[in-house]
Amino acid sequence: MILKSLSLTQYKNISSKNFEFDARINCFIGNNGVGKSNILDAIYHLCFAKGYFNPTAVQNIQFDSDYFVLDAVFEKNKQIEKILCSLKRGHKKTLKRNGKVYEKISDHIGLLPLVIISPSDRDLIIEGSSIRRKFMDGVIGQTDRIYLNNLLDYSKIVSQRNALLKYFAVNQTFEPETLEIYDQQMISLGTPIHEKRKAFLETFISIFEKHYQSISKSNEEVTLSYESALLNNSFENLLKSQLAKDRMLQFSSAGIHKEDLFFTIGGEPIKKFGSQGQQKSFLIALKLAQFDFIKKQAGVAPIVLLDDVFDKLDQNRVSLIMQLVENNHFGQLFLSDTHEERTLQALKTTQSTYKIFNLS
Repeated sequence: MILKSLSLTQYKNISSKNFEFDARINCFIGNNGVGKSNILDAIYHLCFAKGYFNPTAVQNIQFDSDYFVLDAVFEKNKQIEKILCSLKRGHKKTLKRNGKVYEKISDHIGLLPLVIISPSDRDLIIEGSSIRRKFMDGVIGQTDRIYLNNLLDYSKIVSQRNALLKYFAVNQTFEPETLEIYDQQMISLGTPIHEKRKAFLETFISIFEKHYQSISKSNEEVTLSYESALLNNSFENLLKSQLAKDRMLQFSSAGIHKEDLFFTIGGEPIKKFGSQGQQKSFLIALKLAQFDFIKKQAGVAPIVLLDDVFDKLDQNRVSLIMQLVENNHFGQLFLSDTHEERTLQALKTTQSTYKIFNLS
């Protein structure tokens, strides 16, 4: 799959730009603040119907403008896919595929698989569990429409259950029969989500560990484990055991929306005991494993976005990524950098075709 062309209008700090891309490597070069990452985010936006760096859609409209438009042409399995995403202040976002408006934007997810590697990925290690669940759900959701729909429906049910718990507290009442309706919906939607996550990690962990060893060139033992109260308990019993706590807190404190991934190195949390280099290797291994998993499941190589990686990675890790490009492990690659000479030096290690876009 490749992105052939891209047009941006009033998107973030970009008034108007048009690009025609190389099928292999495309490099955006320029000083900080000129919009390199915003172009990568526009590509992400067209694939996922939301930005990676700022998912609040209205904040992606250029300052003092009323709307933004992103327009692109992709080629997937020799079929042309024309995607347009636009938003006007005060209106709903519009997403079109080949001129037809999506009734449900979620139906678009998975059509155009993509993986991004960015300095902000460190949030996977240092931030809370919701970031790691989002990563896991993002990998599975790109290749499993049923999973994605169950996840969206589950989130709605949890919100409705939380509103009911608040209603009970404000009105000093309790209707167990009404709450049971939401509990059963959480169970019916959440159980297959939990099982899918378990099955996914059984495959994903071995891919991740292989990539980490390749990147780190060491025998360090790293683990990625699944933390869930449902591993040793049924969903029904879990909700019953947390009922008193839920009523006191006025929100649902247990379920698949509280699951987490636990990252360790040498048996210790990598957040506390991993060096900066070890954490970088861990994150790149996660993203390369994500690429491999999606490529196998979707049957096409995802587009890869590398945001400012040459500035953040040492030469060994940069060389590894370029080696993956050279052996056709990757398909189409987009990267941003502040130094053209550094980018050209990296490109010398590959025989792939490329385009460089100098931004000012």
